[in-house]
Amino acid sequence: MNQVIVITGASSGFGALTARALADAGHTVYAGMRETTGRNAPQVADVKHYAAENKVDLRAVELDVASDDSVEAGITRIIDDCGRLDVVIHNAGHMSFGPAEAFTPEQYAQLFDINVLSTQRVNRAALPQLRKQGRGLVVWISSSSARGGTPPYLAPYFAAKAAMDSLAVSYASELTRWGIESSIIVPGAFTKGTNHFAHSGSPADRARAEEYHQGPYAGLAEQSLKGLSALEPADADVAEVAKAIVSVVDMPFGTRPFRSHIDPSQDGCEVVNGVADRVRTELFRRIGLEDLLTPHIRT
Repeated sequence: MNQVIVITGASSGFGALTARALADAGHTVYAGMRETTGRNAPQVADVKHYAAENKVDLRAVELDVASDDSVEAGITRIIDDCGRLDVVIHNAGHMSFGPAEAFTPEQYAQLFDINVLSTQRVNRAALPQLRKQGRGLVVWISSSSARGGTPPYLAPYFAAKAAMDSLAVSYASELTRWGIESSIIVPGAFTKGTNHFAHSGSPADRARAEEYHQGPYAGLAEQSLKGLSALEPADADVAEVAKAIVSVVDMPFGTRPFRSHIDPSQDGCEVVNGVADRVRTELFRRIGLEDLLTPHIRT
């Protein structure tokens, strides 16, 4: 069944791959991105070209997840265009790499704004429509870093992703009685196939960072990245993340998995998440809120 979908951060990486894969699957897909008439104008042109060439319904929409006004306007446009919105995919995010101490508090705040607060902006704009419909799906693109092995020099990103994952878990039980389903996609550390690592932010306090690069941690950055790359299987394909999202979206209502892990390196996140999610389920049963674990069809 055709569904109207918006995905944030769709100018490149997981977002762009997923937007195209969902459109190929027959859905109406809005690829959210900022500066559609500026630096991302080439990406907008690519979206139009892909849609025309493949005869799919893929559209770019101005959606700066750091701006309340932009998010409100983008979501309103989608609803005005289609009369509904069925699926929201929280994908927008940014990575940073460097010693935790060398990042300023302002940098941490900015990273949390992009990776965490952005989802709240989108939810506040989109959820009233999904609740009005009595049916919908919210997909959160988390990261194995939220609970898996955590190599050094990625602290701001890891902290932000853990916060977003925690928010996703809390939202899930608050939406089921509205007929809204939640699914958390957990990709591992794909070091190739996206610009995630290549475009990662660096510490603003360069002098503080240099103390780590020249001191007892000299060479750690290179060692960490080399180790992550070596851990990743040669056949690891970022397109598998997009395929997993399409699979979840296409499942019948009420049958979607709460989590799906796509982690070729197997950093242990799936094990820890399995325990945490079972503990959550058991607590809900113990306090008489078991019904919040599954979405309810509303008429």
